[in-house]
Amino acid sequence: MPAISDLRDAFTTHFGVTPRLIVRAPGRVNLIGEHTDYNEGFVLPIAIDRCTFVAARARPDHTVRVFSANLAAEDSFSLERIEHSTTQPWGNYVRGVVKGLHARDLPILGADLLIKSDVPIGSGLSSSASLEVAVGYALQQLNQLNLLGEELALLAQGAENSFVGVQCGIMDQFMATLGRADHALLLDCRDLSYTPIPIPPDVRVVVCDSGVRHSLVGSAYNERRAACHEAVALLKTRLPRIAALRDVTAEQLEANADLLPPAVLPRARHVVTEISRTLRAAEALEHGSLIGFGALMYESHASLRDDYAVSVPALDTLVELARDLPGCYGSRLTGGGFGGSTVSLVSTSAVASFAESLAAQYQARTGNQATVLICTPAEGVSRVATF
Repeated sequence: MPAISDLRDAFTTHFGVTPRLIVRAPGRVNLIGEHTDYNEGFVLPIAIDRCTFVAARARPDHTVRVFSANLAAEDSFSLERIEHSTTQPWGNYVRGVVKGLHARDLPILGADLLIKSDVPIGSGLSSSASLEVAVGYALQQLNQLNLLGEELALLAQGAENSFVGVQCGIMDQFMATLGRADHALLLDCRDLSYTPIPIPPDVRVVVCDSGVRHSLVGSAYNERRAACHEAVALLKTRLPRIAALRDVTAEQLEANADLLPPAVLPRARHVVTEISRTLRAAEALEHGSLIGFGALMYESHASLRDDYAVSVPALDTLVELARDLPGCYGSRLTGGGFGGSTVSLVSTSAVASFAESLAAQYQARTGNQATVLICTPAEGVSRVATF
């Protein structure tokens, strides 16, 4: 976590004035429930103690200037003309949020924004949602707007869907906004109701970044989502009451499998079984059944690998290695897939040796370096300083 004084000084150095405030929004890791959110299903994520920080100050004009301390790059645009940037693609996440505020006819001034993040980019920990929510919250605070947490999450999701072009579900932005310390949230992505579930104190959540980067824009992510929509449209011919794959049971899917093309059936099967797994996993965690929870994590990974086809060899290797290490209850890929990270649930007493052994064995097996993060469930977006 960067020091508040360092963020303030970096802002002052770049913009020539002090910021008015600094906010933070966390990344997230999903324990189970992958690719279920945009199918109106259930997910079970935690917000993590890796965050995007935004130092901000309002301007008297309609200009927004954004400086990324991580990239040493600046983007600038007018509130009166918000278009895609081809030279600073990272700035489109900011532009999308600002355009979303404008679309709601919310009165906002221009702003100077400095961004600094310790959420690894492209690792499946939702650095984009962390950025969107932090920017949205900073502008909300500067302009004294009254947005509820759910509204801010939906605004940020809309920016990524409509402006950036990634058809993500609501989970990432929701956790960046409403995450709860020491808890996972069982989130119903249909109505945004949620149940906090305590993480037992004798386990740790370990994220292992494979070092394999993914790009979700224009990629197979959107193809998977299209397959889910196709499955629903075809199944509705016999199951007219369904609105999403969330409404389909495993038995119904099997009985009507002849309706679906060979490329679509396994995609639908993953989503239907994953929603069931997520509900059972939440119940296991609530009852302290870590072995049962871990078994469902392994089942989830196999389904993501075989039916949804979003794993890659590096992620499969990390899960195989984790399974054989002492103290590991379960492991699976997390995030959209096609690279990124795995998440493992590990006994507190074994977590240090687990992290060291996993990284060493992964490098010996693949020649690649992994980054291992031992994560603490964190609070959602908040203001951390006022000047």
